[in-house]
Amino acid sequence: MAENIGMAARAMLNCDIQEMRLVNPRESHLSEKALSASSGADIILKNAKVYKSTEDAIADCDYIYATTARRRGMIKPIRTAHFAANEILATPNHRYGILFGPERTGLHNDDVCLADSIIEIPLNPEHCSLNLSQAVLLVGYEWYQQHINPSEQEFILGKTTFANKEKVVLFLKTLEKKLETSGIFSQPEKKQHMQINLRNIFTRAQITEQELNTLYGVINHLNITEHK
Repeated sequence: MAENIGMAARAMLNCDIQEMRLVNPRESHLSEKALSASSGADIILKNAKVYKSTEDAIADCDYIYATTARRRGMIKPIRTAHFAANEILATPNHRYGILFGPERTGLHNDDVCLADSIIEIPLNPEHCSLNLSQAVLLVGYEWYQQHINPSEQEFILGKTTFANKEKVVLFLKTLEKKLETSGIFSQPEKKQHMQINLRNIFTRAQITEQELNTLYGVINHLNITEHK
């Protein structure tokens, strides 16, 4: 269906996979339904090539993966999408193709037998049904993730920076002085324990200079309020 083709194009462009090949599509990949479902991935659809058979579509490829959840009695190596992505990146001079079947039936045996290996996506064995665009996105994501080698974690700071220890300790002394004045440290036996807890909170928090300025503003406001 045109919608499935459009959503597959959207998934491809999300993962920077540019070349779509279609074998005997039932509906036009340039129809309004397909273009709308692509959500802006028009370039994939406009450059897509249509073939009469799977053999024609893969003729210039060096290696073909078939995506299927059913092994269909085939004697073939099976890869995860993650493993296949690494294989593709390891041999950039090869031309690879990944076969995806129709939404309703998946790949036919006649298609799977043309592939060098099978890609399986590990999912709940009690329910491993994916629609076409989901399958394209999962396989494409594994390739794209390996391609860009993303950082496993990131801290967004905007225009501020982390406060160094000197600034954090200075703030803590200001806070402790304020708390001393307020009488919260009236029980000497609890003072040290409370100070340690406060210092652990603020040193563990990876606090920024902007956040420190905000806290200083809160303390100053409390001072003003107290003296009214």
